[in-house]
Amino acid sequence: MKINLQILAQSPVLLRLGCFILILLILWLPVALPIYVLVNDANLVSIVTMVLLYVEFILLLQVWGKYVYRQPQLLQHYGLGRTQQNAVDLLRGLAIGTISVLILFGLEGTFGWLVWQQPQSHASLEKVILEGLIVSLGIGFAEELLFRGWLLDELQRDYKFSKALWLDAIIFAISHFIKPLEAIIHTLPQFPALLLLGLTQVWGKHWRRGRLGLPIGLHGGLVWAYYIINVGKLIQYSGQAPDWITGVNNNPLAGIMGLVFLSGLALWMRSRFTTVQTL
Repeated sequence: MKINLQILAQSPVLLRLGCFILILLILWLPVALPIYVLVNDANLVSIVTMVLLYVEFILLLQVWGKYVYRQPQLLQHYGLGRTQQNAVDLLRGLAIGTISVLILFGLEGTFGWLVWQQPQSHASLEKVILEGLIVSLGIGFAEELLFRGWLLDELQRDYKFSKALWLDAIIFAISHFIKPLEAIIHTLPQFPALLLLGLTQVWGKHWRRGRLGLPIGLHGGLVWAYYIINVGKLIQYSGQAPDWITGVNNNPLAGIMGLVFLSGLALWMRSRFTTVQTL
């Protein structure tokens, strides 16, 4: 068994990724299938099974690091260390993401493309803000550990940074289209923005010396601000601008404005990364 694991550590990245995913599914399916059969609430089934999958993913990472790479602190290697710097980076990313979304919608409001709405009540808005924070940080943590932690590390073990950067961003974008064909076609316009976000997050991680705090915070901030505005029903599009500008199906990632803002964020993050590289 020891020899097999040593061979796996030296195997090509596609084989390593395939083995990891296969082991994860073998561990997850015996637990998830009874839930799908016995529970009728589809939303509850989705939440419980996905939480179980991610818990098993984190546990498997511990085993993977210890026995495959001989790195018992693999999560810290990914940039998930419990340090003050990581906490500050997370708050910084949260602020950058939140402010970016507010500026985007603020400009669209100034142009007359949308009208700001009063919340139903302060209590309901406070609830949305708190719920949004919990959801956004959960999504930010889960996706960044998966894509800028595990996946990026596996790619960088085999490829140079530039190739790993683009592969990670492309896989990140494609992963959001694992859905029925009709839904893929419906959401396809957001692909360029997701690709840009993937690039931004890798540059952000390397700017912060490999720490995941900034990517988690930035991802969370983008989701949080949009969650508050969307779920809180704080805007109403005026119809003065076509959907391809403001966002197809009211999704800012699927519009020119969202793409422009993400491009600016990506260029700024790349400049921060480049500055660190030259020091």
